[in-house]
Amino acid sequence: MALEIKKYHFDANQITDWESFHDLFATTCGFPGYYGRNMDAWIDCTTDMASEDVLVVFEVSNMGSLKTRCHDQFLAIVECSAFVNHRLLECGETPGLILSFE
Repeated sequence: MALEIKKYHFDANQITDWESFHDLFATTCGFPGYYGRNMDAWIDCTTDMASEDVLVVFEVSNMGSLKTRCHDQFLAIVECSAFVNHRLLECGETPGLILSFE
């Protein structure tokens, strides 16, 4: 079976606070209506997107700006993405989330 690659593009300049962070990811990724708008829920939804057959790529532009303006949200993307891959490894699966920054 071929690996499917799903790419999602985010402009980090659209993130100004936690509300806009969760709005951007929920809308772009199509998170379910019950998305809890916190990082535990973000991790759960992102983990669900990645599987043995799907590789998820988050292409994020303007990350340098985000790192300066909204450092907590910058760290959340980096650290929680790493945790998603760690969780998949712990379950015996292949890491399925790639971050690409511009």
